[in-house]
Amino acid sequence: MSAERDRNIRRTALQTVGVVLVMGGLAWASVPFYDWFCRVTGFGGATSVAEAGSDTVLDQTITVRFDASLERDMPWEFKPVEREMEIRIGETGLAFYEAHNPTDRPVAGQAAYNVAPYAAGGYFEKIECFCFTEQVLQPGETVMMPVSFFVDPEIVEDREAKYVHEITLSYTFYEIDLPEDTQTAALAPGNESLTPPAGQAIETN
Repeated sequence: MSAERDRNIRRTALQTVGVVLVMGGLAWASVPFYDWFCRVTGFGGATSVAEAGSDTVLDQTITVRFDASLERDMPWEFKPVEREMEIRIGETGLAFYEAHNPTDRPVAGQAAYNVAPYAAGGYFEKIECFCFTEQVLQPGETVMMPVSFFVDPEIVEDREAKYVHEITLSYTFYEIDLPEDTQTAALAPGNESLTPPAGQAIETN
Protein backbone atom coordinates (compact mmCIF):
# COMPACT_ATOMS: atom_id res chain seq x y z
CA MET A 1 0.00 0.00 0.00
CA SER A 2 2.85 2.32 0.90
CA ALA A 3 4.74 1.46 -2.32
CA GLU A 4 1.66 2.19 -4.45
CA ARG A 5 1.16 5.49 -2.68
CA ASP A 6 4.78 6.45 -3.34
CA ARG A 7 4.34 5.61 -7.04
CA ASN A 8 1.24 7.79 -7.20
CA ILE A 9 3.06 10.67 -5.53
CA ARG A 10 6.00 10.37 -7.96
CA ARG A 11 3.64 10.17 -10.94
CA THR A 12 1.74 13.25 -9.78
CA ALA A 13 4.98 15.15 -9.24
CA LEU A 14 6.25 14.24 -12.73
CA GLN A 15 2.96 15.29 -14.28
CA THR A 16 3.09 18.61 -12.47
CA VAL A 17 6.66 19.27 -13.61
CA GLY A 18 5.68 18.36 -17.17
CA VAL A 19 2.76 20.79 -17.18
CA VAL A 20 4.99 23.59 -15.83
CA LEU A 21 7.62 22.97 -18.52
CA VAL A 22 5.04 22.88 -21.31
CA MET A 23 3.33 26.05 -20.12
CA GLY A 24 6.68 27.79 -19.78
CA GLY A 25 7.62 26.82 -23.33
CA LEU A 26 4.32 28.06 -24.70
CA ALA A 27 4.67 31.34 -22.83
CA TRP A 28 8.17 31.89 -24.25
CA ALA A 29 7.10 31.06 -27.80
CA SER A 30 4.02 33.27 -27.56
CA VAL A 31 6.02 36.48 -26.93
CA PRO A 32 7.09 37.11 -30.56
CA PHE A 33 3.69 35.99 -31.84
CA TYR A 34 1.89 38.30 -29.41
CA ASP A 35 4.14 41.22 -30.44
CA TRP A 36 3.44 40.54 -34.13
CA PHE A 37 -0.29 40.20 -33.48
CA CYS A 38 -0.40 43.52 -31.60
CA ARG A 39 1.43 45.37 -34.36
CA VAL A 40 -0.79 43.97 -37.11
CA THR A 41 -4.12 44.47 -35.36
CA GLY A 42 -3.43 47.37 -33.02
CA PHE A 43 -4.39 45.15 -30.08
CA GLY A 44 -3.06 46.41 -26.77
CA GLY A 45 -2.41 49.87 -28.15
CA ALA A 46 0.28 48.90 -30.67
CA THR A 47 0.56 51.34 -33.57
CA SER A 48 0.88 50.77 -37.32
CA VAL A 49 3.63 51.87 -39.72
CA ALA A 50 3.04 53.65 -43.04
CA GLU A 51 5.48 54.42 -45.86
CA ALA A 52 3.78 57.75 -46.67
CA GLY A 53 1.04 60.07 -45.48
CA SER A 54 -2.65 59.62 -46.14
CA ASP A 55 -4.20 60.64 -49.46
CA THR A 56 -7.39 61.61 -47.63
CA VAL A 57 -7.74 64.36 -45.05
CA LEU A 58 -11.07 64.83 -43.28
CA ASP A 59 -12.53 67.98 -41.77
CA GLN A 60 -12.96 66.13 -38.50
CA THR A 61 -10.19 66.78 -35.97
CA ILE A 62 -8.68 64.69 -33.21
CA THR A 63 -6.42 65.61 -30.28
CA VAL A 64 -3.15 63.72 -29.86
CA ARG A 65 -1.48 63.83 -26.45
CA PHE A 66 2.16 62.89 -25.85
CA ASP A 67 3.53 61.03 -22.85
CA ALA A 68 7.06 59.99 -21.85
CA SER A 69 8.52 57.73 -19.18
CA LEU A 70 11.70 55.81 -18.36
CA GLU A 71 12.28 52.25 -17.27
CA ARG A 72 13.87 51.81 -13.86
CA ASP A 73 17.64 52.45 -13.92
CA MET A 74 17.48 54.26 -17.28
CA PRO A 75 19.59 57.37 -16.52
CA TRP A 76 18.28 59.64 -19.29
CA GLU A 77 15.94 62.58 -18.97
CA PHE A 78 13.10 62.25 -21.45
CA LYS A 79 10.02 64.38 -22.16
CA PRO A 80 7.72 65.53 -24.98
CA VAL A 81 8.42 69.02 -26.32
CA GLU A 82 4.70 69.57 -26.93
CA ARG A 83 2.15 67.97 -24.64
CA GLU A 84 -0.67 67.81 -27.21
CA MET A 85 -1.75 68.90 -30.66
CA GLU A 86 -4.98 68.97 -32.59
CA ILE A 87 -4.85 67.73 -36.18
CA ARG A 88 -7.33 66.73 -38.83
CA ILE A 89 -7.87 63.02 -39.34
CA GLY A 90 -5.59 61.97 -42.20
CA GLU A 91 -3.32 65.01 -41.80
CA THR A 92 0.38 64.35 -41.17
CA GLY A 93 1.56 65.56 -37.78
CA LEU A 94 5.13 66.10 -36.56
CA ALA A 95 6.01 65.98 -32.88
CA PHE A 96 9.31 66.05 -31.01
CA TYR A 97 10.60 64.43 -27.84
CA GLU A 98 13.67 65.67 -25.98
CA ALA A 99 16.21 63.27 -24.50
CA HIS A 100 19.25 64.14 -22.39
CA ASN A 101 22.06 61.99 -21.06
CA PRO A 102 23.28 63.59 -17.79
CA THR A 103 25.88 60.89 -17.11
CA ASP A 104 29.61 60.79 -17.92
CA ARG A 105 29.27 57.73 -20.17
CA PRO A 106 27.53 56.96 -23.46
CA VAL A 107 24.12 55.35 -22.96
CA ALA A 108 22.09 53.45 -25.55
CA GLY A 109 18.32 53.27 -25.39
CA GLN A 110 15.35 51.76 -27.20
CA ALA A 111 11.82 53.11 -26.98
CA ALA A 112 8.74 50.97 -26.44
CA TYR A 113 5.45 52.60 -27.35
CA ASN A 114 1.68 52.29 -27.48
CA VAL A 115 -1.43 54.41 -27.84
CA ALA A 116 -4.56 54.75 -25.76
CA PRO A 117 -7.38 54.04 -26.07
CA TYR A 118 -6.54 50.63 -27.52
CA ALA A 119 -9.30 50.88 -30.11
CA ALA A 120 -7.31 53.59 -31.89
CA GLY A 121 -4.05 51.61 -32.05
CA GLY A 122 -4.61 50.13 -35.50
CA TYR A 123 -5.46 53.55 -36.95
CA PHE A 124 -2.47 55.47 -35.58
CA GLU A 125 0.07 55.36 -38.42
CA LYS A 126 3.73 56.26 -37.92
CA ILE A 127 5.72 57.35 -40.97
CA GLU A 128 9.03 58.10 -39.26
CA CYS A 129 9.92 57.58 -35.61
CA PHE A 130 12.95 57.55 -33.34
CA CYS A 131 11.48 54.38 -31.85
CA PHE A 132 12.24 52.42 -35.02
CA THR A 133 15.95 52.24 -34.14
CA GLU A 134 18.18 52.25 -31.08
CA GLN A 135 19.44 55.63 -29.88
CA VAL A 136 22.86 56.43 -28.40
CA LEU A 137 23.51 59.62 -26.42
CA GLN A 138 27.03 60.70 -25.53
CA PRO A 139 27.84 62.13 -22.07
CA GLY A 140 25.93 65.37 -21.56
CA GLU A 141 24.27 65.16 -24.99
CA THR A 142 20.74 66.46 -25.62
CA VAL A 143 18.82 65.54 -28.76
CA MET A 144 15.44 66.26 -30.30
CA MET A 145 13.72 63.10 -31.51
CA PRO A 146 10.97 63.45 -34.16
CA VAL A 147 7.92 61.30 -34.82
CA SER A 148 5.85 61.79 -37.98
CA PHE A 149 2.34 60.30 -37.95
CA PHE A 150 -1.28 60.50 -39.03
CA VAL A 151 -4.60 59.04 -37.94
CA ASP A 152 -6.05 56.78 -40.63
CA PRO A 153 -9.38 58.17 -41.91
CA GLU A 154 -10.80 54.65 -41.72
CA ILE A 155 -11.10 55.22 -37.97
CA VAL A 156 -14.43 56.97 -38.60
CA GLU A 157 -15.84 53.70 -39.99
CA ASP A 158 -14.93 51.63 -36.94
CA ARG A 159 -17.94 51.10 -34.68
CA GLU A 160 -15.84 51.64 -31.53
CA ALA A 161 -12.90 53.81 -32.61
CA LYS A 162 -15.09 56.38 -34.39
CA TYR A 163 -16.08 57.76 -30.98
CA VAL A 164 -12.45 58.44 -30.02
CA HIS A 165 -11.70 62.17 -29.83
CA GLU A 166 -8.36 62.00 -28.00
CA ILE A 167 -5.39 59.68 -28.52
CA THR A 168 -2.42 59.43 -26.15
CA LEU A 169 0.89 58.37 -27.65
CA SER A 170 3.21 57.00 -24.97
CA TYR A 171 6.92 56.15 -25.11
CA THR A 172 9.03 54.39 -22.51
CA PHE A 173 12.81 54.34 -22.97
CA TYR A 174 14.86 51.50 -21.53
CA GLU A 175 18.62 51.04 -21.55
CA ILE A 176 20.22 48.52 -23.92
CA ASP A 177 23.78 47.38 -24.59
CA LEU A 178 25.92 49.85 -26.49
CA PRO A 179 26.55 49.07 -30.18
CA GLU A 180 30.02 47.62 -30.77
CA ASP A 181 31.26 50.64 -32.72
CA THR A 182 30.30 52.95 -29.84
CA GLN A 183 32.03 50.67 -27.35
CA THR A 184 35.19 50.70 -29.45
CA ALA A 185 35.15 54.50 -29.73
CA ALA A 186 34.61 54.87 -26.00
CA LEU A 187 37.58 52.64 -25.20
CA ALA A 188 39.93 54.24 -27.76
CA PRO A 189 42.95 56.24 -26.46
CA GLY A 190 42.08 59.87 -25.87
CA ASN A 191 38.42 59.07 -25.10
CA GLU A 192 38.90 58.46 -21.40
CA SER A 193 35.95 60.77 -20.68
CA LEU A 194 33.69 58.28 -22.48
CA THR A 195 34.79 55.29 -20.45
CA PRO A 196 32.49 54.19 -17.62
CA PRO A 197 33.31 54.93 -13.99
CA ALA A 198 35.49 52.49 -12.09
CA GLY A 199 33.73 49.23 -11.42
CA GLN A 200 31.23 49.79 -14.23
CA ALA A 201 32.46 47.98 -17.31
CA ILE A 202 30.97 48.28 -20.77
CA GLU A 203 29.27 45.06 -21.74
CA THR A 204 29.83 43.43 -25.10
CA ASN A 205 27.19 41.57 -27.05
